[in-house]
Amino acid sequence: MDRIVFKSEREHGPAYFVTYIVAELVLGLLASIIVMWFSRRREFRADQGGAQLAGRDAMIAALQKLKLAQQPPHLPEKMAAFGISGGQGFGLRRLFMTHPPLDERIAALSRGHEPDFRQ
Repeated sequence: MDRIVFKSEREHGPAYFVTYIVAELVLGLLASIIVMWFSRRREFRADQGGAQLAGRDAMIAALQKLKLAQQPPHLPEKMAAFGISGGQGFGLRRLFMTHPPLDERIAALSRGHEPDFRQ
């Protein structure tokens, strides 16, 4: 890069380091997306394993109890502006989720098969 941008014959100049940092950031983000995808996939498989051990209905009931426990408490109307909502994870945010939403996990167990992992 330095030879092209700065017409320099030195070994490592500023363009090399800028290119290196940008490549590290981009490749790090791509690697994180892949790791999170495997993590979500592993959660669905763990749910299926739990359903085989304890029964599908028991596993669905456990996930529903977990969902109820994670619901934020109701805030008074005057305090609602201070509440923080994690959202459902749409768009790019979904790529960095380590666990699929509980609704999707419950739906996958109800259907009795793994969801499409290409998401």
